Amino acid sequence: MDAVQPEGIPAPGRRVHDLADSGPTVLRILLGGQLRRLREARGITPKDAGDAIRASASKISRLELGRVGFKKRDVADLLTLYGVLAEDEREPLLSLAERANRPGWWQRYSDILPPWFEVYIGLEEAASALRVHETRFVPELLQTADYARAAVGLDRPMASETEIERRVNVLTRRQRILRRGTPPQLWALVDEAALRRPLGDPAIMRAQLAALLDAIRGTDVTLQIVPPSRGALAAMAGPFTMLRFAEPSLPDVVYMEQLTSALYLDKDADLAVYKRHLDRMSVNALPPAATEERLMTLLDEVR
Repeated sequence: MDAVQPEGIPAPGRRVHDLADSGPTVLRILLGGQLRRLREARGITPKDAGDAIRASASKISRLELGRVGFKKRDVADLLTLYGVLAEDEREPLLSLAERANRPGWWQRYSDILPPWFEVYIGLEEAASALRVHETRFVPELLQTADYARAAVGLDRPMASETEIERRVNVLTRRQRILRRGTPPQLWALVDEAALRRPLGDPAIMRAQLAALLDAIRGTDVTLQIVPPSRGALAAMAGPFTMLRFAEPSLPDVVYMEQLTSALYLDKDADLAVYKRHLDRMSVNALPPAATEERLMTLLDEVR
């Protein structure tokens, strides 16, 4: 994501992210990465590390990837095994383990959110930049509540009104990241067909398009629209999000949601492919300076 962008297209850069603002997902990843580095520096195998905490090598792997919670006792035993004995070196990591086990706000919605999406919410909250490629609907972080209700109702026709409202509540809570003191930079590439696709009544669509106009007039949201003549290229990849983090220990991540699961890609080879697609689409889309005029045209067409 560090390549020079075509003229008029912003290059999402790293911003300072206060670790105190991070949710448990990111804290687990940070702690797991540090434990992996300590283990490898001592030449200790995952099996031997697992034996030290009465666990398997696969459990060590999950801990180091931040996929599971930490027991403070296990972290203490691993630090001892890795030769981290000084109190001033142990205490920050033990404190991090405690904080990583605190529930995130989204866990109160665990009855309606799959575990794989809870991971995404944690990553989204910690991201310093998000590049969104959307071909279906308005990007979720830019949806109005009424538009979101219509989208949830379409996706879950059997959902009760209570469930729909709770899902919309999750979305509006996620959108707070765009209003915090240091919001992430959001750069969205959206197929024009997604903006023309009627969701709800015309009043909902007008309000949604007006909300997009408000969003792009700020400094942290860039929206590029892919015109119909180039929409086939957008459809080839489907929707996905690339997340970047201020914390150097966290690699970029590509997130792709499926009907019953999601993919998280962080290997350099995979990231390079998706970044190339984003760069190609940004060149084929209308420039950011043309977005306001196109949104006004779409707004005038809604009847």
